[in-house]
Amino acid sequence: MDTTLLLLAGALVLALLLQFPRRNRPDGVSLKLAEIERRQRLIMDHLGIVDRGPALPGVRDHLARGDKIKAIKAYREATGVDLRTAKEAVEAIAEGR
Repeated sequence: MDTTLLLLAGALVLALLLQFPRRNRPDGVSLKLAEIERRQRLIMDHLGIVDRGPALPGVRDHLARGDKIKAIKAYREATGVDLRTAKEAVEAIAEGR
């Protein structure tokens, strides 16, 4: 009886956990937005357009001093993007893209 009760409780917990959406699975809107951004980058690269981006307070100053970590932190605070996006953007700024 106790084993059956434990198995039923475990199955119930598992069923409840499966009801919650997974956060690491991008939804359709995120995928579409990523594709639009990719295509925009391709067009800009093809046309030779360099986007200097918005004036980001402190980012260029930190890069000038060689402090990439503080530049990434300043970029995240100014834009609200995730760490990976901020790192890629700061690296692009540092390379002059």
